[in-house]
Amino acid sequence: MKLLIASDLHGSAFWTRKVLEQFDARGAEKLVLLGDLLYHGPRNDLPDEYAPKEVFALLNARKNSILAVRGNCDAEVDQMVLEFPIRADYAQMTLEDGRALFLTHGHLFDPDNLPPLAKGSIFAFGHIHVKHGEWKGDVAIVNPGSASLPKDGTHSCMLYENGAFTAIDLETGEELWKFTV
Repeated sequence: MKLLIASDLHGSAFWTRKVLEQFDARGAEKLVLLGDLLYHGPRNDLPDEYAPKEVFALLNARKNSILAVRGNCDAEVDQMVLEFPIRADYAQMTLEDGRALFLTHGHLFDPDNLPPLAKGSIFAFGHIHVKHGEWKGDVAIVNPGSASLPKDGTHSCMLYENGAFTAIDLETGEELWKFTV
């Protein structure tokens, strides 16, 4: 199973195209979006090429490959233009090894407020715009960072393949680091 995971597009057509380029280049089967897709939010500056209409057109063209959850900047009106569901606060999928991958934005559940998860589960979230991977007890915590408004200086997404999460620099396509679960 190969997943490309991204978060916090915030209406940037430029960075959405970069995410989709990585999705294609890496041969991912699913594009997992961890919320904050179209709106930049009241605390954020406008991201590069802020164009929510273009972003929803780009994403709708990939609707059969997308699994998305709602972020704190996503609204009911966004669902009216997106042709794939985004209104769930979380989703869960089973990886090829049988472990649960819990997907959420991070404004309701976060590493300090985890939902009930089985030993060995993986908790994936966005929201904080900082990429990382760590173990918290017997749960792996991963964050792809922000595609459009990173707080750690690097526009990024994350690839999951063969039990490892790899952070990818969206400007260069370079792999930044790998976290094995």
